[in-house]
Amino acid sequence: MSTMMVSASASRGAPFLNVLDPSFDFGSAEARAAREASWYAESPIGLLVLRYAEAQEFLRDQRLGPNNEKYLEMNGISGGPIWDWFVPMIGNRAGEDHRRLRSLINKAFTPRMINNLRVFIRQNAEELAEGLASADTPDFVEEFANKLPLAVMSHMFGIPAEDYETFRTWSTDLGLVLSLTAGGDTAQRVENAILGLNDYCDSLIRQKRDHPTGDLISALVAAHEDDGRVSLTDVRSLLVTLVFAAHDTTRHQLANAMVAFAEHPDQWTLLAERPELTPQAVEEVIRWRPAAATLFRYVKEDFEYDGVHIAKDTLLLICASLAQRDPRTFGDADSFDITIAREVPTLQFGGGPHYCVGAALARAELGEALPVLASRLGPPSVAAPLSWRGPIGIAGPEALPLTFG
Repeated sequence: MSTMMVSASASRGAPFLNVLDPSFDFGSAEARAAREASWYAESPIGLLVLRYAEAQEFLRDQRLGPNNEKYLEMNGISGGPIWDWFVPMIGNRAGEDHRRLRSLINKAFTPRMINNLRVFIRQNAEELAEGLASADTPDFVEEFANKLPLAVMSHMFGIPAEDYETFRTWSTDLGLVLSLTAGGDTAQRVENAILGLNDYCDSLIRQKRDHPTGDLISALVAAHEDDGRVSLTDVRSLLVTLVFAAHDTTRHQLANAMVAFAEHPDQWTLLAERPELTPQAVEEVIRWRPAAATLFRYVKEDFEYDGVHIAKDTLLLICASLAQRDPRTFGDADSFDITIAREVPTLQFGGGPHYCVGAALARAELGEALPVLASRLGPPSVAAPLSWRGPIGIAGPEALPLTFG
């Protein structure tokens, strides 16, 4: 992977964090010390934004934006299926082009649709919680965190149950697109997932065009037919992107929530006793252990910020996991406390026109799952050492063996 450095930053004596080291941890003492020393750190791939105020400002700065072309090129990809999906995807578009596709999603992905899913989410969470209760040391990722968002997404798309396992493999591997720095077979897994999902989504689009039902794909096809500016290729790209947003991120956020509660069992007991704290619990687990630990932004033009010259095409990595525990912004920043109503928003869903379209659905799944789990199961304990995906991109345990008190 090629490197991109920030001009003139070295003279400021900024900390250096090697985020490409597989053992690097944004929760380490080294990373926290860097945040206390400076709002930014240098790295092998660009500038790391460590503090909340600067991170929030950069997420809304029009001089920055996504640049999926540059990201893929940095990882040795200049064409092929990954490029053909990731470059024209909605999150990489701007201006009227972005508004056109965002409008298409908004017509189908409505607050009413998400609220109507809550009963389905709760029922599935209750069934899966019973499975956890009947096992001695269940793998929470396999038995709950994978299955719940997959069931919700499949219900939204109208996917038959017999295709769940294939769809799960694709959706899991698709999420690795933000972890291409890991190397190995990561790019090949992403490419295979895209090819499989493209064919599958094309088939679903044809079915829903000929025989519409009340699911999300039917709504998107109907919106396409009402708006001649949106092609069926756009619809397919949106569907693959929704798979990317709806499964892997939520899977890791559910698992991260259980790790947080395992570290703070008193908070689990409190949630079981006071389910009205659920909305605050959802925001606290997102703050404490965000699945989107880092967000990518690229500099569109040279500019100065706080005496630092930041060059065009520099990668800025917004470190949500560090910034969301910034004591300058959060009272009791190093305390996981679901009784606190935090007054500032979390960062992991982005900001401005590129705010994550799946944020409301992720919150709905967490909001239905957590009180069900807390009411049915005692406080969780991690039963074995964990292997984590990360630190760049989507972060969370690959497996999570638990026991419940």
